[in-house]
Amino acid sequence: MKKPGFVHDDLFLNHVPPGWHPESPERLKAIHDRVMGSGIWNSLVRLRPRRAGLEEIGAVHDPAYIERIRRFGTGYLDADTYMSEGSLEAALHAAGAVMEAVDKCRSGLVNRVFCAVRPPGHHAEADRAMGFCIFNNVAVGARYAQGLGYGKVFIVDFDVHHGNGTEHIFYEDDTVFYFSTHQYPHYPGTGSRQERGRGRGEGFTYNVPLPSGAGDEEYAGIYTEVLGETVSSFGPDIMLVSAGYDIHANDPLAGMQVTDAGIRSIVGGILSAAGDTPVVFALEGGYDLTALADSVLATLEEMLGT
Repeated sequence: MKKPGFVHDDLFLNHVPPGWHPESPERLKAIHDRVMGSGIWNSLVRLRPRRAGLEEIGAVHDPAYIERIRRFGTGYLDADTYMSEGSLEAALHAAGAVMEAVDKCRSGLVNRVFCAVRPPGHHAEADRAMGFCIFNNVAVGARYAQGLGYGKVFIVDFDVHHGNGTEHIFYEDDTVFYFSTHQYPHYPGTGSRQERGRGRGEGFTYNVPLPSGAGDEEYAGIYTEVLGETVSSFGPDIMLVSAGYDIHANDPLAGMQVTDAGIRSIVGGILSAAGDTPVVFALEGGYDLTALADSVLATLEEMLGT
């Protein structure tokens, strides 16, 4: 079995929202310290992110929006999405990290990669920032993967919040399948079962809204049965995962009751559904530092088969 890849860089710490903000640099510091202090550090292929070009970001984001971000400076893009001096470079490298991971899968170096990045991405729509997200990292990675020959891309999103941005970008696309489990109703208010795609993309969006309080049992049924059948039916060439660990019972921003064992079950279900298909995970939410760090370590251990 190939060693899994782990993309990380201190550059992501330069995205610095105000001190009260839950999406803080401490998130990545906690992950790095936990993984480094574990017994698996030397079993990982450690990778550095590339800087996504503006034209590559433009594969999923509108030119006028990209130009606004490029010129913005510092301050709030919306009620809770902040730009600091280092945010643009961090955001370009966050998207570039997924691209680099896809590249390394295509080269055969790895078949499983985790991208420890920030800012997160799945709320960013084609023409606006939202929910801590500036550029949609997984969406950029999906289009980049298709340019390398991965024609059919399956995106799994287990963040507690629905990835409205990813759904929005691919809603009329039959080459990218979007599968999401999320607390509902909850921020951002999207993600009902009735949202199934439009036009050519109808049937290629699959939302599984879950009530507050859902835990290991509910998630296990979805990720050991429903996901596998859906992936098998679509037949993807690569899978990208919006990995949001705010589903953990200890997370302060939501109301799910997933335990450490539940996180392992979800990740194991995704990897089982993928089989030999390459899988790239990109960090989204997760705001209890201990739960977040433990969850990422568990994800890497599942990738290693430990």
